[in-house]
Amino acid sequence: MPVYLLATLDTKGSEADYVRGRLNELGLSVEVVDTSCGNQPGDRGQAVNAAAERAARVVSQVFCAGKVEGVMALGGSAGTTIGTAAMRALPLGVPKVMVSTLASGQVRPWVGDKDVLMLNSVVDIAGLNRISRTVLGEAAAAMAGMVKFRIADSNNPKSQIPNPKSDRPLIAATMFGVTTPCVQQARKILEEAGYEVLVFHATGNGGQAMESLIREGLIAGVLDITTTELADELVGGILSAGPKRLTAAGEMGIPQVVSVGALDMVNFGPRETVPEKFAERKFHVHNASVTLMRTTPAENEQLGKEIARKVAAAKGPVAIMLPLQGVSAIDRAGQPFDDPLARAALYNAIRTHRQSTELIEIEAHVNDAAFAEGAAQKLVQMIASTAQSRTASR
Repeated sequence: MPVYLLATLDTKGSEADYVRGRLNELGLSVEVVDTSCGNQPGDRGQAVNAAAERAARVVSQVFCAGKVEGVMALGGSAGTTIGTAAMRALPLGVPKVMVSTLASGQVRPWVGDKDVLMLNSVVDIAGLNRISRTVLGEAAAAMAGMVKFRIADSNNPKSQIPNPKSDRPLIAATMFGVTTPCVQQARKILEEAGYEVLVFHATGNGGQAMESLIREGLIAGVLDITTTELADELVGGILSAGPKRLTAAGEMGIPQVVSVGALDMVNFGPRETVPEKFAERKFHVHNASVTLMRTTPAENEQLGKEIARKVAAAKGPVAIMLPLQGVSAIDRAGQPFDDPLARAALYNAIRTHRQSTELIEIEAHVNDAAFAEGAAQKLVQMIASTAQSRTASR
């Protein structure tokens, strides 16, 4: 199977030819795809978007046909947009390397929730020289290494990651620094029960990656302790996971335990970057790069409604667990975000709008061992009960 190499050959033909040669020398066959937009009249942005859609469609088709070993691309802003669109159309485990002039900055728009390796081109991709040859050679070597040493499922050659049915069942859990003790304790219990736990940092792309893997059918259960990304989406923080956060498990019908970890905060960068409209709010400077803003009772009421609404739509077993003494390390008695009124607004909204969803309230803080143990044990019970029901129905 070939590696697909995407490049705008009208401007980067010599560079693409150099990379193809290096990949061939490393033992890989290569299929070059010309993603040039040309000099056609019209809006260039629309042309780039159209090319990105075509690239994603082509790569998806060859992957489904079992004819792609990996995807590599070269480019500036247009080439990066096109190349990474194709990469994001592929599942986890397919080698993806993007050599980009944009790789030294904020790369989330191009990486998204996939395992895309972005390599900084250092110089512009505009001709071959001692720098570009070095970087492009490194990229080719990285692709060759990923292809030759990839871990794949021997039971399913088309799969790019180990089959979850042949390994321990996978549990997805969400964590933030301020909910770490809870998730660490819960993970220990789940691992002792025979599960492998994937912990996702609730920083926006972490939540998106989890939702994506759930939809790919890889996850047996979800311990969604830390739903803080919902607050960033609602209020306008920098760590939103988008409007579809907290929907995948419900749509897939897999067991999930949902809680309210770190819903006391909205995330921003350095203090001076916080929008002026929030000037009168309560803040906690986590470090020089991260500023936390306390959510208000009104925002907590909206968050409670959203959680209740999304969870109530689940096709599978689900329970909401509330830690009545606080939702994060800085939301408890004596800590900077302690706010009983905000917690009450959050909890009352969930109680009011949960419909028939099971609700478990624990007189503990989210990071107390009693809460972590209760959440983990509840998820284990739900998964076991689901498995028994499926066996009985056969």
